[in-house]
Amino acid sequence: MTTIKEAAEDYKPQLMKNIADLEVVPTDVSIEEKTFKEGTADEFKVNLINLDGEDYRVPTSVLRSLKQVLEIKPELKHFKVAKAGAGMNTEYTLIPLE
Repeated sequence: MTTIKEAAEDYKPQLMKNIADLEVVPTDVSIEEKTFKEGTADEFKVNLINLDGEDYRVPTSVLRSLKQVLEIKPELKHFKVAKAGAGMNTEYTLIPLE
C-alpha cells in the first residue's frame, strides 16, 4: 500500500504536450478531435496527433498554415512548428522541411 506522502512525491501533473515540442512532424500522421470536460460549462475541444504513444495538441492556426503551404507544395512530407509567446499571445510558425 502506498502512503499519501509517497503518492505526493511520485505525483507528476498531466500536461498536454504541443506539436511545437516535436522536432519533425509527418504530414500523414492521423489527427483527431478530443473533447475535455464534456457536458460542463468548461467543455472544450482540442485537435490531437499521437506519435510514439504521446498526444500532442495541434492549434488551429497550425492547420491553417499547413493548408496554405500544401496549396503551394502538395508533396510536403515533414514540417516543424516554432512557438513564440505564451497563453493567448502564443504564435506558431510552420517550417516546411521537405
